[in-house]
Amino acid sequence: MGINECQYQFRYGRWNCSALGEKTVFGQELRVGSREAAFTYAITAAGVAHAITAACSQGNLSSCGCDREKQGYYNQEEGWKWGGCSADIRYGIDFSRRFVDAREIRKSARRLMNLHNNEAGRKVLEGRMKLECKCHGVSGSCTTKTCWTTLPKFREIGYILKEKYNAAVQVEEVRANRLRLPTFLKLKKIRSYQKPMETDLVYIDKSPNYCEEDASTGSVGTQGRLCNRTSLGADGCRMMCCGRGYNTHQYTKVWQCNCKFHWCCFVKCNTCSERTEVFTCK
Repeated sequence: MGINECQYQFRYGRWNCSALGEKTVFGQELRVGSREAAFTYAITAAGVAHAITAACSQGNLSSCGCDREKQGYYNQEEGWKWGGCSADIRYGIDFSRRFVDAREIRKSARRLMNLHNNEAGRKVLEGRMKLECKCHGVSGSCTTKTCWTTLPKFREIGYILKEKYNAAVQVEEVRANRLRLPTFLKLKKIRSYQKPMETDLVYIDKSPNYCEEDASTGSVGTQGRLCNRTSLGADGCRMMCCGRGYNTHQYTKVWQCNCKFHWCCFVKCNTCSERTEVFTCK
């Protein structure tokens, strides 16, 4: 889930959440503590929490189900009571913490960065939980109303985390214990010990430009990538190809068109064609 969303959100960028060779999508590109690493950790942690919570609600896991604490309670102030099957987001988040955070063993600034971004992704998901309600009564009246919590669409989480990627803040470690090990992260270039916000994405290292293949940073480069000749954005040939220029490929697209049903009983179609150009980076 996290992998697919990462690839969707960055489909038009130089870095498109791709991998080197046989490596997985969350492989070598994470060697650098960059904005891209921040996003992948956040979207992965949120994806695990979302998938587990959804599986619980659907009855696919024997170890969990609906949120039992949200059953039968009456909200007198707003005039509704808990009913239905509320998504147990706390179980999903706890599972994500145990599963995703477990690999962060080394005491380092990168560990603090990864753990922060994992938690940021989960908090964004938790903060977007939705309340759905249904009215009960004669002839469509709303004599009583039952409500339950549901998960947001994961695409919504992807968009929010992409915005946070764009606004990610650079941090540095603070060694505040006797062993001189990294204790917490603070905003870089600020003299005070100001910590990032809980839902900020944070990074330590500046991102490579991702123009050329570089195994040390995990960059696969942009050679051969499709680009848009007329776009001035990240997907445009000028940006995507890093000034190397682009190749033009022409091909003819053929398909059946103007199909009509004739009595009785066959369908007759014309053959349509269109000359198309695509552009790839040199």
